[in-house]
Amino acid sequence: MISGTDGAGGARTQMYHARQGEITDAMRFVAEREDLDAELVRAEVARGRLIIPANVHHLAGALEPMCIGKVSAVKINANIGNSAVSSDVGGELEKLRMAIKYGADTVMDLSTGGNIDAIRQAIIAASPVPIGTVPIYQAVQQDKELEELTAEDLLEMIEHQARQGVDYMTIHAGILLEHLALVHGRVTGIVSRGGSLHAVWMMAHRKQNPLYERYDDILDILRQYDVTISLGDSLRPGSIADASDRAQFAELETLGELTRRAWDRDVQVMVEGPGHIPMDQIEMNVRKQKEICHEAPFYTLGPLVTDIAPGYDHITSAIGAAMIGWYGADMLCYVTPKEHLGLPNAEDVRNGVIAYKIAAHSADVARGRKGARDRDDALSRARYAFDWNEQFRLSLDPERAREYHDEALPAEYFKSAEFCAMCGPKFCSMHHSKTIEEGLAELAREQAESLVPAEA
Repeated sequence: MISGTDGAGGARTQMYHARQGEITDAMRFVAEREDLDAELVRAEVARGRLIIPANVHHLAGALEPMCIGKVSAVKINANIGNSAVSSDVGGELEKLRMAIKYGADTVMDLSTGGNIDAIRQAIIAASPVPIGTVPIYQAVQQDKELEELTAEDLLEMIEHQARQGVDYMTIHAGILLEHLALVHGRVTGIVSRGGSLHAVWMMAHRKQNPLYERYDDILDILRQYDVTISLGDSLRPGSIADASDRAQFAELETLGELTRRAWDRDVQVMVEGPGHIPMDQIEMNVRKQKEICHEAPFYTLGPLVTDIAPGYDHITSAIGAAMIGWYGADMLCYVTPKEHLGLPNAEDVRNGVIAYKIAAHSADVARGRKGARDRDDALSRARYAFDWNEQFRLSLDPERAREYHDEALPAEYFKSAEFCAMCGPKFCSMHHSKTIEEGLAELAREQAESLVPAEA
């Protein structure tokens, strides 16, 4: 058990402790996990450039602390959750198990159907990774219609989920009434579910976003439980045609203001980023976010770099995710093959997580992170040595690698054979390379012997 409270029993955030010069148990844990100096972790948390999402209630239970930020490895998030159409507690726990098995660093419960509290409680109790939510989803599932919700209703839901142990929450406080006119003319309008709900409320009441107006009260709640705020990008582009427009960047300016206000109260922050961006705009988007939001960790959905591949958007988005991670994004929210089409099942979760583990790892390699390439090099050596079992072991998805190999060559003999079913024994380039190496070694020996003077 890792403590997250002070001696009087009141919650103290990781940022608060870091600013007091204290290295907490959670900081030491992530320092060891990331192969970082604990003092560096403390300094980065104090600065706001590194976060440790760890609700004090979850921290006292199943949670194994992790960090997100510039000095750490690029992380990935997996979204799970039920809908009004399908899924139950057992189904969501299976998705959680699958996400964690294949390497998700955090998981968001985005349930919008029934039995939300029971599902979330089960997920938090079972999860060693931080759990995130979007509180307005559950708020609109209560007895009131969306337009009838009050600021108090929203704050009560935020506190309710904080008490449950949620580690970070997407709060759509940056979308303002004056931003809505900027959406006019977009190809896909507002694609953020939470953002669209707030926009409907503001248009119905002709009033400012209540989460913006009551932001300080929200921070007081989050600080009490050490819940990290994930500032939602309500006006993110939902198509490459809408990327980098006035609406997106107007909200980003507000998110920069909200970041500073959260830090003033020792609340940890990450900032969410766009969902669809063509490749030539990715680097600019990262630079802009880091500048406007004071280098707070950047959490992005994808981005998708093309809109023409429904059913394959785990690929279109992983391309963008690898690039945005290379340019400085800190956590990548996965996309599954079902994006835009339906509710993901456990196998979709697996495919989404693996696609994003590839993207995040590729970004770490490109950024020159210490030790990032070690696994690549070890797998390459195993491949050249035809050590198939070691190749499987080092793979991101060992079961899938073994499955594909064994479709054609299942016998144990072929686990040491110097070929696979692609090339066969006569066309394997690595087999021929080893033969060439052996010949070159023999030639070198012959040349060395020819230079030795004959005995008198």
